[in-house]
Amino acid sequence: MVSQRTVGYQRLGIGEVLKRIRRMIENSTDKRATALSELRDAEGSDPFRILIGTVLSHRTRDESTSKATDRLFEVYDTPEKLANADPRKVKDLIKSVGFYNMKTRNIIRVAKQIVDEFHGKVPDDLESLLTLHAVGRKTANCVLVYGFHEPAIPVDTHVHRIANRLGLVETKTPEQTEEELTKTIPKRYWLELNELFVRFGQTTCKPIGPRCGICTLKSYCKYYNEIVAPKSKA
Repeated sequence: MVSQRTVGYQRLGIGEVLKRIRRMIENSTDKRATALSELRDAEGSDPFRILIGTVLSHRTRDESTSKATDRLFEVYDTPEKLANADPRKVKDLIKSVGFYNMKTRNIIRVAKQIVDEFHGKVPDDLESLLTLHAVGRKTANCVLVYGFHEPAIPVDTHVHRIANRLGLVETKTPEQTEEELTKTIPKRYWLELNELFVRFGQTTCKPIGPRCGICTLKSYCKYYNEIVAPKSKA
């Protein structure tokens, strides 16, 4: 039996998949950018601000992340300043994000590492980024994409969910999803994939109550054809 993954996205092609996602985002009434793209555009892709913004964004809504980064960088706009910051003041500045006590400790420690180990410059390679405190593969890849314009695929909950729903991968963890996507998707699409999937996940392919009725990919979507469509016919 031929799987939906084969007759779906492979028949359509990843370029057309991303093109349709881009068009659906453009046609959406929700015009909010992601916190990282706002930070990239506002700060000229400053890798330090992208790094700290990504750490603050963990398990936090984009609106709260944007508020916290705006307040934080008004006071501590360099690794040196943040490395020597008063934790109580940092905590007050970022209190709009979840787990702000832990994140206060994390971002100060990261800033100190950048100053002490990398001469005040955020490293631009994956291996070095992964040596930073509280930095995993998603955060490191976000810094590469949004801070350095280097091709990588940051996999958050949106990317993991959508890649599996569409049938691009069949994986259990974000790490597995990243590994599979980097094998099958041409590198020329890597820079835009995270932004497109996150916006698509916010506006259409939502975690709960995905808007399959307006999705132009549903005919090719593993999730729709195997789960949603059969229920609607029952």
